[in-house]
Amino acid sequence: MDLRAEAPADKVETLVSADPSAALDDAQRALLDYARKLTLTPASCCREDIDALRAAGADDTMIHAAVQVAAYFNYINRVADGLGVEPESE
Repeated sequence: MDLRAEAPADKVETLVSADPSAALDDAQRALLDYARKLTLTPASCCREDIDALRAAGADDTMIHAAVQVAAYFNYINRVADGLGVEPESE
């Protein structure tokens, strides 16, 4: 997907800069941080994390979507790694 076709140019520039989270609002940044935590240290995720996401402005639909996407990509990457699948060249 060409991100430039999907978002305003200034957002794209910020996303590819050294601090891509600067283009995100508080809820999006909190969801990104939570997805990182869910990926790297899933056993440390707790109810307080969900409360913090809500406090940052994320609703239950956003939280559910973020968890589903992070979980799916973590799952599929582990399946591919476990089977020794090599990435396709573009």
